[in-house]
Amino acid sequence: MTEQGDWEREFDHRWAESAAHKEPSARARMLAARWRENPPDPAPFRADPEPVRRRAGSWASTAVVVGCVVAVMVLIGFVQFHSAH
Repeated sequence: MTEQGDWEREFDHRWAESAAHKEPSARARMLAARWRENPPDPAPFRADPEPVRRRAGSWASTAVVVGCVVAVMVLIGFVQFHSAH
């Protein structure tokens, strides 16, 4: 058999995917062994521990950002006005 044929046989992914039995990964085996001895506590899917409260300073930070944008626009206008004269 040619070397190319050996290469194709060694790395034939279709053959590997069609295997009747697939061995679990090392991590899956490790977790299964750990959970057999000490099962994890049940937890709801993506549950928040408590409701998230809105921050009181959200409007203040928005005002600061808008103020900075306006200040930069005024500064650019001032510089362009003085460079035109």
